[in-house]
Amino acid sequence: MEQVDRTGKKVGMWLFLYTEMMLFGGLFVIYANYHHRYIEEFANGGAALNLMVGSLNTVLLLASSFTVAASISALRKGTRKIALAFLGASISMGLLFLVNKYFEWGEKFAHGIYPGSTELGEGPHGLTVFYGLYYTITGLHGLHVVIGLGLLTVCSALIWSGRIHQSNDIVLENSGLYWHLVDLIWIFIFPLFYLVA
Repeated sequence: MEQVDRTGKKVGMWLFLYTEMMLFGGLFVIYANYHHRYIEEFANGGAALNLMVGSLNTVLLLASSFTVAASISALRKGTRKIALAFLGASISMGLLFLVNKYFEWGEKFAHGIYPGSTELGEGPHGLTVFYGLYYTITGLHGLHVVIGLGLLTVCSALIWSGRIHQSNDIVLENSGLYWHLVDLIWIFIFPLFYLVA
């Protein structure tokens, strides 16, 4: 009975992740359509983004995916403290990702580059579209990072209290799947915006 319940929870999580992929997939199709129309403006917009910050955020999310997987593996081996340490590392890298994104957005806002700004309104329409998609997609992704960090934090508390343990790790596994999705989505976002030039 327990195995059936575990399988049901995993299937439910995969179905939820599928809907998330459809959401971002639709946004990527919209991006592709507008990129085709405004190739030069998208290239100019991408060139104005901070490639160093985008690259650092990519490394952070890739590394955090590894530490989440390592945490699940450690818990299954019965090493609770190591599992908590790996989860702590994942949470720290996720927070650093958000801090980097905050400063990156802040720099753009300081230069008057945000939806509805006079700066963008007076420029080429394609550039307005580029930044509209940039803020929408990276903002939605950032929200998913916040949710993922919440899930990992709850998992840490449950491991600490003993409610998640070696033979009951489905909550951690599903939270790890969600975090991997967050990472996967960024793997698409990074080249679409930062390498478009």
